[in-house]
Amino acid sequence: MNAHRVVVVGIGADGMAGLSPTSAAELRSATTIYGSRRQLDLLDGTVRAERREWPTPLIPALHALRDDPPGDVHIVASGDPMLHGIGGSAVRMFGADRVTVLPHVSSVTLACARLGWAVQDTEVVSLVTAAPRLAVRRGGRAVVLSRDETTPSALARVLTDTGRGDSAFTVFEQLGGPGERRRDATARAWAAEPPGDVDPLNVVAVEYLPDERQFQILPDDAYAHDGQITKQAMRAVTLAALAPRPGERLWDVGAGSGSIAIEWSRSGPGCRAVAFERDETRRVRIAANVSAHGVDVDVRGPAPDGFGDAEPPSAIFIGGGLTHPGVLDGCLAALPSGGRLVANAVTAESEAVMVQQYSQMGGALRRYQHYQGEPVGTFTGWRPAMPVTQWVLVRP
Repeated sequence: MNAHRVVVVGIGADGMAGLSPTSAAELRSATTIYGSRRQLDLLDGTVRAERREWPTPLIPALHALRDDPPGDVHIVASGDPMLHGIGGSAVRMFGADRVTVLPHVSSVTLACARLGWAVQDTEVVSLVTAAPRLAVRRGGRAVVLSRDETTPSALARVLTDTGRGDSAFTVFEQLGGPGERRRDATARAWAAEPPGDVDPLNVVAVEYLPDERQFQILPDDAYAHDGQITKQAMRAVTLAALAPRPGERLWDVGAGSGSIAIEWSRSGPGCRAVAFERDETRRVRIAANVSAHGVDVDVRGPAPDGFGDAEPPSAIFIGGGLTHPGVLDGCLAALPSGGRLVANAVTAESEAVMVQQYSQMGGALRRYQHYQGEPVGTFTGWRPAMPVTQWVLVRP
């Protein structure tokens, strides 16, 4: 790569007037400036550089900067370029030693300032490239970064459809600029009568209601299911065995209600899952559960047929299908070095497959027996649940 210095300058809706002297001087000294059309149009006549609009997709265009003549490369970006912006991509591509980022006040900070919210207590959710369902939460506050003018109504609908229609819903348009506008409603009211004049440059501040946040393993009634669900106690020990780490992907095979995939995806930043389920009715139910919990789960058909083009896993859970031809072999073939495989079985046939594999491959074999107190006349007795055998394997 040529010896470029890459300078990423954040700019707000107030244009050049809101820039610091350092940021303004960088843009005025530039020879070529890259950015979106909206950002480039914010520059005034004192900036004499050639202006090049980003094509779509953006990342190949960043790669192409390597072929520019030696010298500085300037990029103009919205707000704080390191907050879900191009600054992070530039650092990853060119290295931190070659990239200078000059941030502006972010739309998140501005929205929090308008609402009196502490920034550190507010989640940031980007829907610039993600589906609106991924902004569903069971409580708390978030500033949601919009893709365009359609995002507020799409988000309001999904919140209403997933039981969060009472959420306080504030749309900020052109934050920090002369055309700034704020509109307050509930998600339900916005979904029922979405305004037709929303500016493409907007963010949505949401206070999720009702507040039903729970950070550990959820109760069974948090999921729609037909009885095919890994019960709460077993979910706890199964997630402990799967040991999710930030940014990892789970394959949930024989997903049933999708509870393991959803708990995995709730467990840490960037965690996501692929749920494989043979029954079509259950797949529809899994998709509804996924939307209700705002997590990143790709719902697919039966294993092992869907393994081929699925993104590779960091860990695999087999909750059903151990005796189905090709399922276990396919899982073992897909498991990377250091990956964890956890399988649960309640039938003798599935347990036999598991014990045979354990004798050949090792790992850990456990059996769990749970009892629940139930009335026996005027007294209480213990009702046993079906015992669960669990095999845990870490690929060398």
